[in-house]
Amino acid sequence: MRYFFILVSLLALMFPAHAQTSLLGLGDSSETASEATGSTDASIDALIKIIENDETRAALIERLQQAEGGEASASASEPASADLSIVRQVAEYTQAAAEGASATILSLGAVFMDLQAGISGTDGASLSMFMDVVGPVLLVAVGLFGSYLVLRMLAHLLSGRMAAGLERKGWLRRVVGALLAVLIDLSTVLLAWGIGYVVALNFSGATPGRMGINQSLLLNAFLLVEITKLVVRAVLAPRLPALRMLPVTDDNAAYWFFWISRIISLIGYTFLFIAPLLAANLSPAMAAAVKVLVMATAATIAIIIVMQNRDDVRNWLNSRAEKREDGLGHFLVALGRSWHVIAIVYLLALLVVWFANPEEALPFMLAATVQSVLAVIVGVVIVSVITRFVSTGLNLPSDIKDRLPLLETRLKAFVPKVMQVVRWVVIVGVVLAIAQAWSVFDFAGWISTDEGQGFAGSVISAALIILVCLVLYVAVSSWIEFRLNPNFGSVPTAREKTLLGLFRNAFTIALVVFGVMLALAQIGVNIAPLLAGAGVIGLAIGFGAQSLVQDIITGIFIQFENVMNEGDVVAVGDKSGVVEKLTIRSVTIRDLSGTVHLIPFSSVSQVSNMVRGFSFHLSEMGVAYDSDIPAVKQAMFDAFDRLMETEHKDHILDNLEMHGVTGFGDSAITVRARIKTVPGEQWSTGRAYNEIIKSVFEERGIEIPYPHVTYVAPASPSKPSKSTNMPPQVEGTAKALESDGPNEADDGGSER
Repeated sequence: MRYFFILVSLLALMFPAHAQTSLLGLGDSSETASEATGSTDASIDALIKIIENDETRAALIERLQQAEGGEASASASEPASADLSIVRQVAEYTQAAAEGASATILSLGAVFMDLQAGISGTDGASLSMFMDVVGPVLLVAVGLFGSYLVLRMLAHLLSGRMAAGLERKGWLRRVVGALLAVLIDLSTVLLAWGIGYVVALNFSGATPGRMGINQSLLLNAFLLVEITKLVVRAVLAPRLPALRMLPVTDDNAAYWFFWISRIISLIGYTFLFIAPLLAANLSPAMAAAVKVLVMATAATIAIIIVMQNRDDVRNWLNSRAEKREDGLGHFLVALGRSWHVIAIVYLLALLVVWFANPEEALPFMLAATVQSVLAVIVGVVIVSVITRFVSTGLNLPSDIKDRLPLLETRLKAFVPKVMQVVRWVVIVGVVLAIAQAWSVFDFAGWISTDEGQGFAGSVISAALIILVCLVLYVAVSSWIEFRLNPNFGSVPTAREKTLLGLFRNAFTIALVVFGVMLALAQIGVNIAPLLAGAGVIGLAIGFGAQSLVQDIITGIFIQFENVMNEGDVVAVGDKSGVVEKLTIRSVTIRDLSGTVHLIPFSSVSQVSNMVRGFSFHLSEMGVAYDSDIPAVKQAMFDAFDRLMETEHKDHILDNLEMHGVTGFGDSAITVRARIKTVPGEQWSTGRAYNEIIKSVFEERGIEIPYPHVTYVAPASPSKPSKSTNMPPQVEGTAKALESDGPNEADDGGSER
């Protein structure tokens, strides 16, 4: 009951004017029409008499002038009426809705009253005359439908053989086969229609070559109904799965074709043949009764179909919603819960609207429904085609992948965002089309105005600006990526890597800022306050974040002075390592242990670059005081010669630079030499040189002294040494010292 009241209210809101203009139009008879014609003729005669008399003609002219003045005053008061309050407008709209609902209910009552009058007013003479008319029509129907049945059997055999040869073939051949099957079905309809005309012209009439209007009604109804069913059969192909283009099962195709074809036949033959036949030979009320019965039956069948498929459609919508996590997925879930209620309310609304005003409201509602369904289908097809094209069309050629390895990944990263924008644009277009179909919003009329064209132009301009910004970003990023690719062109230097990385970041920020500003300006937003506000905010940030400003200023000077670049080994403050990332504000360093350090430039007091231009390995060797210094130098030169025979020779830029003796230590003399290498290779070269020089020193007996400690326990003269509980090695050392003399043992130990 709740849905019935909601339905009546919606109908009253949608069709108040239609419901009030033609309340009792279904039961009009020829008698009423004649009365209206007579009243019109009488009015015309009275008007002629008024015009012929001078006094009455002058009075008529005066009345017309007064009426024209009243219209002018009413038009002058229109702006004032437009300024009615919201409460007054709501009250007027509510009044119109209530009057429309009352008129709709009254029209329904009038329909049933006309049905009762039509059924009870049919007499025996009319039925006898009607039976005389039915005989020739039945003869034509037998010839028409009998020939069509035979032709359909032959067409099914031919289409079945053709479909058997198209199983597991490509979609193009299947489309061609489906078109041929449609042509075969169409030929059967046309042939049966022609046979029906032959029967009607030669066997149904009293005179050969002539036929009645009732036979023509049947033949034309047959042509329209069967062609409509042919379209449904071509789409679903219930008996020919190989020619079916829709992804539905055989059971679903047979189920839907069965019910859709039955409803088409029921409504089509009733409205195109049976109702006109009854109205012409029995009574219009009888024809209206049959129409009401058929429409109620069709609505009941449709409601039964909705209830039978309630769970299947809900499960299908939920399965589609599981693949999505956006607002559309939630909408599909909500639609799955209540779609059957919406469908039933719509069917009842369609039935009530037809009862109330079939001349105007029903065609409007049917046309709006068809347009809405077509808009949804077109939107789904557009989104599906774009999704399939984008998902399969982003495989770049191998040479472009080699030159721009990140381009395909970057483009595919834009696909979800672009598809989301396209999806929402299509949804908005579908909603506007539905609103246009139901006359909720005249989008076509609005877009033709100056305001609509200006708004559309602004939106299109803003979209083009954003699109150009995206293209520029992809182009510049791809160029930088190509320039940094060492496999093509010249190998980029560390300075180029640093500057290109900074340029990419700065270009991206500038592009985003200018793109957003220009897009906002196109849609009518005044960007002057935004620019002024950005300046004020920047000034506030400058005062409030002095360290940030210091970071940026110091970073700018570091870049100008080219102190370090990405890949350099530097020491910044107390941290040293490889520069991984360099921005205008900070530097990221990874040390030898793998730890990453982010150092803002405001805390940098000095930068030490270890790989700028060239490098040195400094070799400082400590030898014993009794070593021959010239022999030590020669050993270091010989070790360098051996080093030049290894793979490190390509990293060495000059001969060994000998500095000689540079210091005297507690136990060693320091001899220093230096090897000049390419930047960054001093460590590997120095490690290799150290290994070689140790081997050379061992071969030539050159001692590399190192401090070591020997403990000597004191010996007691009253006790034998074996009572000291010392290890054998220490005990032996103590005995040796004791034999040398007491002076060395009195100290309790010796260190060398």
